[in-house]
Amino acid sequence: MVCDARALSDCTAPAPLMGWEEARAIGLSLARPVDGFATMPLAAALGRVTIAPCMSPVALPLFDNSAMDGYVLAVSGLTGPGPWTLPIAGRIAAGDSARELPPGAVLRILTGAPIPSGADAVVMQEHVRRDGAFITLDTPPSPGINIRRVGEDLSLGGEVLPAGRELGPRELGVLAATGQAEVAVRRSVRVALLCSGSELREPGETLAPGQIWNANRFLMSAALTLPWVELVDLGAVPDDPTRLAAALLQAADSADLVISTGGMADGDEDHMPRLLRENGGSVHALKVAIKPGKPVGIGRLGGAVHVGLPGNPVAAFVTWAMLGAPLLRKLAGFTDPLPVFQTARLSAPLIRKPGRAEFRPARLRPCGPDGLPLVELMAPNFSARIALLASADGLALIPATTDRLETGALVDFLRF
Repeated sequence: MVCDARALSDCTAPAPLMGWEEARAIGLSLARPVDGFATMPLAAALGRVTIAPCMSPVALPLFDNSAMDGYVLAVSGLTGPGPWTLPIAGRIAAGDSARELPPGAVLRILTGAPIPSGADAVVMQEHVRRDGAFITLDTPPSPGINIRRVGEDLSLGGEVLPAGRELGPRELGVLAATGQAEVAVRRSVRVALLCSGSELREPGETLAPGQIWNANRFLMSAALTLPWVELVDLGAVPDDPTRLAAALLQAADSADLVISTGGMADGDEDHMPRLLRENGGSVHALKVAIKPGKPVGIGRLGGAVHVGLPGNPVAAFVTWAMLGAPLLRKLAGFTDPLPVFQTARLSAPLIRKPGRAEFRPARLRPCGPDGLPLVELMAPNFSARIALLASADGLALIPATTDRLETGALVDFLRF
C-alpha cells in the first residue's frame, strides 16, 4: 500500500500488508546520497565514506624489491654445470639506495631492499650454503624469482578505492602506501532520533505504575553511533500531538533522516501517520508483512526521509536492521547498502503460521558436515522479549509463504 499526503486520510479500510522487500525498495528509492564532502587527514578518516574514486599517484611497489631474505644475482652469470660458488660482494637492506651488482658476484639482500641493476633473481638463504664470504648453490634460479616488480600490485593512476567505500584499516593502509595523506569523504548524515510514548522514563529514574524505561533510545542511539552519522537525540516525547508535531518539524528542519519509535499502529495514541500528513509529509510504506514489526512506516517530511519504527524494542531493532539501516547507508553514499546474509542450516524442524516474513532470533551451533553453520531458532513468542534478543547470535529469515521447514533446511542468517 502506498498512501501519499492527500490520500492517507482515505486509507481507512484494512489493506493488505506490504512485503518487507518492497518496503525496503521504497525506502531506498526515497534516499539520495547526501551532498557535500570534506577532505580529511587519514588519521581522522576512519569509518568515513569515500565520495569519489581514489586514484594512485604512484605505482606499487614503488621499485623492484626483494620478497625474501637471501642473495641477489644475475642468472646469466651461472655458466657451465653446477654447483656454483660465488663471492658475496656486499649487503643491501630495506631503505638502502639502489646499487649495481658487481659482475660474477652476489649481494646479500634483505626483504624489501631494492633490486640492484644487473640482477634478476633472489635466491632464498635456505637454498644456499654459505662459507665465509662465499655462497654455493646447486640449482639455478628462474629469472625473476622472489622479486616484487614495480607496479605489479597497483599501476600508476590506477583506482585505489571506489566511491562509496567505508574507510577501514585496509583502505587507510593502501592510501598511506600510495603516499596520500588526505582523502575526500562524503559529509556525515544528519540523523534525528525521537522516541514517542508518555510511558517512557530514563534508566535510573523511578517508575510510576504503567511506566517503562526507554530501551529504544539506547538501542537506536547505539545503532546510530557511526563515524559517518551526526546524531541529534531528541529523547522521549509524550503522546501529545502538539508536542510530537513540534518535535517532528524540529527534527526534519535540520536532519537528512528522522527516526521515530512508536506511534505507527492503529491505537488511540498512535499519531505519527496523521501528524506527518497534517504537516506536509507523506507515507510511502505503511504496515509491512514482517514479524516482528508490522506497524512501521517510511516516508518524507520536508527535506528529510522519515522512518517510523514500532515502539516495541525488539520490533524496532528488527525493522531498523531490515528496512532502516539500508536506507541510512544509501544516504551515506555506500554502494553496498544491503545487509549481508549467510547461508545456514536449521538444527531442528520448524512449523509456523505463514503470512509474514519472520526474522527469528537464533543461536549459532557448530558447522555441519558440509561446512555450513547450524542455527538453532529461539522461542517463537519472541516479539516482546528483548532479553532473548540480547542472547541471540543473529536473525534467521523465514519467508512469508513458508509454513514448515525440516531439519537441515537452508535459511538465510544475518549475524549480529
